[in-house]
Amino acid sequence: MTEQSPARPAPAPDGGRRRRAPRVGTVLRTERITPHMIRVVLGGDGLAGFPAGEFTDHYVKLFFAPAGASYSAPFDVEQLQADLPRELWPVTRTYTVRAWDAATGELTIDFVHHGEEGLAGPWAAAAKPGDVIQLMGPGGAYAPHPEADWHLMAGDEAALPAIAATLERLPAGVPALVFVEVSGPEEEQTDLVLSPGVELRWLHRGDALPGVALVQAVEATPLPAGTGHVFVHGEANAVRDLRRHLRAERGLDPEFTSISGYWRRGDTEDRWQAGKREWNAAIEAEDAATPVG
Repeated sequence: MTEQSPARPAPAPDGGRRRRAPRVGTVLRTERITPHMIRVVLGGDGLAGFPAGEFTDHYVKLFFAPAGASYSAPFDVEQLQADLPRELWPVTRTYTVRAWDAATGELTIDFVHHGEEGLAGPWAAAAKPGDVIQLMGPGGAYAPHPEADWHLMAGDEAALPAIAATLERLPAGVPALVFVEVSGPEEEQTDLVLSPGVELRWLHRGDALPGVALVQAVEATPLPAGTGHVFVHGEANAVRDLRRHLRAERGLDPEFTSISGYWRRGDTEDRWQAGKREWNAAIEAEDAATPVG
């Protein structure tokens, strides 16, 4: 997942209250797992006690110093915001935790890389052992329900780390339909865990708009009987269409669907995050006005 905006000021701390020390990860190694996906493994004492494991869509907020800033991690975000103009505040980007190994203290994050575009991708491409990155988290809310009769996962490159983590936690023998849209066959990942009953379909975008192939594939697929647990994340317009299809046309229980836009075509990450709450509220209102079935 890649999103977020310039770090906003937190409420001023109470007088005398100690601020929490920044959490900092140290780059242990990197690997380009596909032409446009870079895996970065972080470790170090700064990750001690990292509280991940409950969810498969855990995410962290990474802090990046903008161009022209003279500071580096670790830093006090509140102090920088008090002392510096807004254009020099640290910028956050949100990324899904691909894996957390509590035994070794290793945190794995996958980055989509498209040349020099953005902050996080170029950072990952240039990262080398010993580099540090400040982060906070993790957040998260989804894990495959152990009592579901079947599972549906659908998303693009931004959702792939969470989908991959979920595949490793699926109950044995429970059917799962998995749709992953990527730019082409070279972006297919070969290290996904596919247990019996899992049907994985790679969808190649080619020159089409992001999400078109994903929506078409899910809409054309019959769903199993029983109660399904659904995870659909990726480009916001495609997610909106699939949300309407799965909830209004297929009649799936909203309580058993995790559906959200990680990014939106034509928007910068900052603009998308600024309007995401209103976008979601408008879709909720549309859902409420749409008959089910």
